[in-house]
This record gives sequence, C-alpha cells and structure tokens, in this order.
Amino acid sequence: MPRTGARGGPQTRAKISEVATRMFLDSGFDAVTVTDVAREAGVSAVTVFKHFPRKEDLLLDRQDDAADLLRSAIRDRAPGTGVLPSLREVAYRVLEDRHALSGLREGSAPFFRTVAASPALIARAREIASDLQRTLADELDHDPSFTGDAALLAAFFVAGYTVVLVETARRLLDGDPPDTIAPDHRTRLDHLFTALTTGLGAQP
Repeated sequence: MPRTGARGGPQTRAKISEVATRMFLDSGFDAVTVTDVAREAGVSAVTVFKHFPRKEDLLLDRQDDAADLLRSAIRDRAPGTGVLPSLREVAYRVLEDRHALSGLREGSAPFFRTVAASPALIARAREIASDLQRTLADELDHDPSFTGDAALLAAFFVAGYTVVLVETARRLLDGDPPDTIAPDHRTRLDHLFTALTTGLGAQP
C-alpha cells in the first residue's frame, strides 16, 4: 500500500487518497469532512486541497489515469491502426488487468455503493465523464490520420463505456461475483465497439 512521503510528493497524495477512501467507505461521503481526512492522514487541510481541489476528487481520483489511457490510445497506436481498434484494445486491457476503471477491481462494490448514495459524487462523476469526452475529442481533432467527427465519436465512446460500467456496478451491488460479471462486461464492450464501427463507419 502507499506510504506517507514528503509533504508535497506523490506518496503524500496517495496516502491522503487511501485514508479518505477508507473513511468514506466506512462512514459515507457526506459524513466525513476534509478536516476529518486531514487529521487522520496527519496533514493539514491546506495540504489536502493542494492535491485534491474538490472533496469529491478524494474518492473519484482516477480522472488522470483515464485521460492518460485515452491519450495513449490515440497517440501511441501502431501505424495503420484505427482509433476504434486502439480504444477497444485499451478497454479490453483495462478489463483483463482488473484496473479500477473496469469497475471489477477488488473493493469496487463498496466504492459504487458510496458513490450511489451521494448526489455530490454522482454529479462529479458526470463532470469527469464530460471532461474525458473533451479530452478524447481534442486528441482526435489533432490526430492527422483521423478524418471522422471527433466530437461525435468521443461523445458516443464515453457514453457507451459509461453504460457498460454502470451495468457492471449494478450487478456488483446486486451481489454478483466479479468473475461472473467479467465475461458479460467484455461482451458489452464488444457490442459497444460493433455499434461504433457500424454506426459511425470504419475510422482510419
């Protein structure tokens, strides 16, 4: 697990996130204040806000990871590989690795339960999805080999992936084991990319 490091370093950020997540899952997001988190993590509230400008981001802290994956899917794909196959490969890898962004990582059910119980977290999750949509659209706009509608593809992809993730979360909260959900998660990804390919046309 992450360990506390220098006041401004990534280990401090990881420690704050770890402490905040545990407290939110134990007591509920609305019942825990930033001051509570700071005290438990052994830092000041100012330090917490230095790393997490919003309280919601203490729990929803994977936006940068998701943005990096989207950028890499576009910038680092092999020559001649279309954007949809590259995005599909990333989505499958996230699933196979049981990355937190797949929704199937250990501990995901309590996480989703906490998010579902907080209107503030639900609203922030929607904002993050909108930010990621803009990130992907910007990458496509600046990709010289992409000739499709960047905004439309980004909107469809992010919305579709969100639907897949929400269904996975619903099943987890219903008590289905992750190993049971994973094959259906992959099947839904297949359906998503089939719909994107046939609906938008093959992308270069």
